[in-house]
Amino acid sequence: MTENNRPDSENQSFDAENASKIRSNMPSDQSKPGPDAPEIVAPKKSKADPIDTPGWERNTLERLAFASLNEQKATRRWKAFVRMSWLLFFVVLVWMALHRGTPATSASAPHTAVVEIKGEIAAGSDASAEFINAALKAAFEDDGAKAVVLLINSPGGSPVQAGMMNDEIRRLKAKHKKPVYAVVEETCASAAYYIAVAADQIFVDKASIVGSIGVLMDGFGFTGLMDKLGVERRLLTAGENKGFLDPFSKQTDKQREFALTMLNQIHQQFISVVKAGRGVRLKETPEMFSGLFWTGQQAIELGLADKLGTLEYVAREVVKQEDIVDYTRRDNVAERLAKKFGAAVGEGAIKAVRALPAIR
Repeated sequence: MTENNRPDSENQSFDAENASKIRSNMPSDQSKPGPDAPEIVAPKKSKADPIDTPGWERNTLERLAFASLNEQKATRRWKAFVRMSWLLFFVVLVWMALHRGTPATSASAPHTAVVEIKGEIAAGSDASAEFINAALKAAFEDDGAKAVVLLINSPGGSPVQAGMMNDEIRRLKAKHKKPVYAVVEETCASAAYYIAVAADQIFVDKASIVGSIGVLMDGFGFTGLMDKLGVERRLLTAGENKGFLDPFSKQTDKQREFALTMLNQIHQQFISVVKAGRGVRLKETPEMFSGLFWTGQQAIELGLADKLGTLEYVAREVVKQEDIVDYTRRDNVAERLAKKFGAAVGEGAIKAVRALPAIR
């Protein structure tokens, strides 16, 4: 029998044996890895899970409790810090409010004292009689101050406040025997000039605005507009003139005449103060007391001012003391903050409508 004529069983046995030998000699991914194959490392056995540790519940609760306590301590410390900060802030606020000094230093060496009068002259402002008179008093009482200079830059304001300052300057001059000079920067008009005439001499810049010796009372009348809108003003008063100068009521001829009489009387007081302060230096003209104002050069020609000069010029050439000490009383940080916190929305508009017209 030839090889091709072998029985099927023998052929199958031969094929199986050869296939086994071939598989043993050939590398395979699913059999033993070859020399270049990556080494497969069996994973290490992990540590025991905390849950498997005896008493893990107690340890977890303790950690949570300590974390909560630490957080509460941090919160208490922060609250204490905030409270102490606010307390310190208010203590400093009160201290600064109670220690509002006039000059920054108590100078005893010879010097020229200066008090600034700037902005609107009115009660409660920096240019009020309360603040200016306190600064003037401190300046006159300092033995080192050889003269007092009023540094003025104001469009005017209340004749009452100006009159109080004028009277105080005259009183302090007579008591301490010290000269007073007024130095005008941009403007010295109306009530500001009322104060300036108390000085022994008035120095101006050639372009300064000086004068406006007059009195006014301003306001608004809305009666015509109310008639057009069909709005009725219901004002009840006990006294026929209690609603005098009410912007929503008509002004009678009698009330107008009364107001003009009052303004004229205040005007005459203003004129008398100017004449007493300037004396024979005035070169009076029909327009001088009409409310007009002039440049500094014109004011010198009319006798409303004396010379051209600045603060430094007066200290150096007139007082002969170049060291200048400022006695002006100003709002400190605490008072500025208090004013800002106390400002109410719309307060200015409401006051403008409800308040009586101011006399200036």
